[in-house]
Amino acid sequence: MHIEFLVEELSAEAALTTIVPKILGQDVTFRMHLHQGKQDLLSRLTDRLKGYSHWLPTDWRVVVLIDEDRQECDELKAQLENAARQAGLSTKSRAARGGQIRVLNRIAIEELEAWFFGDVEALCTAYHGVPRTLGAKAAYRDPDAINGGTWEALERVLQRAGHHKGGLAKIAAAGAISSHMNPERNRSRSFQVFREGLLQVMRGDT
Repeated sequence: MHIEFLVEELSAEAALTTIVPKILGQDVTFRMHLHQGKQDLLSRLTDRLKGYSHWLPTDWRVVVLIDEDRQECDELKAQLENAARQAGLSTKSRAARGGQIRVLNRIAIEELEAWFFGDVEALCTAYHGVPRTLGAKAAYRDPDAINGGTWEALERVLQRAGHHKGGLAKIAAAGAISSHMNPERNRSRSFQVFREGLLQVMRGDT
């Protein structure tokens, strides 16, 4: 099995490079295709998927990961699904029962950094000084519902602990935190949907 990941930016690549083998094991190969942000990914998505449709091997899958960024989730998911439909590629949502899933669309709510708040133990291990009680605080109890932007919240938490004083280095933070993450304990609902989707694609579930 091989997976082609379409992601927004380098921080997603840094996180997934570490997280994916933890979910799927070391035997699955994958490659990251970076874009210059969310709008760049969306603008290129249909054409890129159409390109895949002409040569994608039967044991390859395409996974699209994009941030919600306060956009209506259903609207964004419909946009992703429509791109795959135009390319003639079946998605997890649209594959017939028993049919093969070629594309998995997943949305990080509201941003990738919510997944890091979903594993406070990993966050504390990567950055000493972050309180281990962080996840019990009302503002961080639901990682997917943190107000004011999750990367901004992560920056504040890390700066209070004495890190990233010059501003959040998103790629470095993604790499550091993801290296300690345990996918099974993550409290972010959007992360668990991502994880289960990958496992279902591997099993061939529809």
